[in-house]
Amino acid sequence: MPKPKITEVLDTLSSRKSVKYGMYSTAVIVFFALILLPPILGIIIKWNTMQQVLIQPELTSRALNAVANSFIIALFVSAIDVAAGIPMAWLITRGKSKWLNVLDTVADIPFIVPTAALGYSLLLFWSEPEGISSLFGSSLVSPGWLLVTLLHFTFSYPVVVRVVVGALLDYKKEYEQASRTLGAPPLTAARTVTFPILKPSLIAAFILAFSRSISETGATIIVAGTLFENGPAFIQKITDDFKAVPPRMDQLTYEGSLAFASFVLIAISFTIFALIRILGPKLKLPIKKIYPTFDRKLSYSKAAFSRDSVTLLIFFAIILIPSLFVALPAFQAISTETLPNAISGVGIWSEYWQSLILSYSLGAIVTIFNVIIGLPMAIIAARRKAGALPSAILDLLVNIPLIVPSIALGVSLKFFWKETFTFMPEMLLLIFAHLAITYPYFVRSMSAAVERISMDTEEAARTLGAKPLGVFRTIILPLTKYSILSGAIMVFTRSVSETGATVAVVTTLRTAPVVIVDWVKQRVAVTVTPLEIGLGCGFLILFSFMILLALRLIVRGRGRY
Repeated sequence: MPKPKITEVLDTLSSRKSVKYGMYSTAVIVFFALILLPPILGIIIKWNTMQQVLIQPELTSRALNAVANSFIIALFVSAIDVAAGIPMAWLITRGKSKWLNVLDTVADIPFIVPTAALGYSLLLFWSEPEGISSLFGSSLVSPGWLLVTLLHFTFSYPVVVRVVVGALLDYKKEYEQASRTLGAPPLTAARTVTFPILKPSLIAAFILAFSRSISETGATIIVAGTLFENGPAFIQKITDDFKAVPPRMDQLTYEGSLAFASFVLIAISFTIFALIRILGPKLKLPIKKIYPTFDRKLSYSKAAFSRDSVTLLIFFAIILIPSLFVALPAFQAISTETLPNAISGVGIWSEYWQSLILSYSLGAIVTIFNVIIGLPMAIIAARRKAGALPSAILDLLVNIPLIVPSIALGVSLKFFWKETFTFMPEMLLLIFAHLAITYPYFVRSMSAAVERISMDTEEAARTLGAKPLGVFRTIILPLTKYSILSGAIMVFTRSVSETGATVAVVTTLRTAPVVIVDWVKQRVAVTVTPLEIGLGCGFLILFSFMILLALRLIVRGRGRY
């Protein structure tokens, strides 16, 4: 008698309640133990220090104003991201050019550039004589709220594009094509059929862009200037005051300011996410009313060409070129001794190559862990496996690590892990920190993808005898594979580019972004040249680009729906 196939054995095991609930319980336990509780407990440990802030009205007012600035910019930028990101995602997924795989990968570049280097790049491009300001004789965009807004738009735009691209690739176009055969113009079909089905992904994209804006620290402080503060910039300046020699702030006030600002950010953001979760499904967006003449004019060749042209213009002029400006000296370095020194690992380049290997190894490990522990949590959130109310609460809690500024998250994690497990090696601490930062990106993207799949499809498979794992293999996985790739790419690029939390949790290990940030700081002292900084950023961008492009070619080579 032939032995049963391994898939049949696993399918049979998945139908057992003990296995099914064990898997979901493990996912929830891991989420609380490694992702949610450590940063929260790190803040709670310092809860009493908040009194030091509350007894200083000026400091309290400063913190609240900074937090208010964070939410104003985050809400505005997220709305613009969605408006600008949807046409780009549509072009990538529905265009006919053979170069769209390259464009798809290029769209991730602002996500690859280390955030501090990205802030430095935008500062050079928009404000310094080296950039576009040289054409106008003065600073085109001075440091402050406008430059912060441009920066946040630049690094959050790829998040929206990545989520919507995954949703469009997973989406079965038969629904839209059926509408077209009934006479609906392309724009009408998209507005009334496609986007309503993709609404969970559009909401997820908005939430991720909002969270990314709220939490970014390193790049923001570079472009904020001295007169503007948002939440993360406030925390960074408080940290600088504490670390100054001599310190300009005592330890209790420093810890209290950090805990207070993080707590207010979490509380308000949690409320906003709860409202989005409750009201989002009820929103009548996109507008379903049909305007035949108007839609027809905007649907065909000239209007589509204009839309794509404006989309590409915004992407290249406002996002890509300013993001890569810091790496332009890499081309100059090719004709100098800088490139041979880099390749041979002379001087500062020896540490750089070690840090690059660490960054990519860390990114790969964190991505694998996210897929393993994030998929079950995404299914719990999307399919209400823990019950309607508990699942909704879990879905909200997943967002919390996104909200905490990365430097505050790193400090909180260090408070928790170092005081609880003093023996923990730095590599493990670094993995936990990057896992906490990136986990919500994967779960948020995947839960939206699973939520798009009709429950009727899964129920039909079960009535025909399919086991839970069989349903996942034959229905959920094929319909969400591009969203899995998109989530994995966001996790990988976010981990590779992370700076603030890395600096906060470790002292000896140095990733490539940390090394580059140190080089930018040393530029003032002329110990590292602009050519070396540009070449270092160039290598990081080039290698990341090659890895992501290879992944896309492999996955898309297997066909699409």
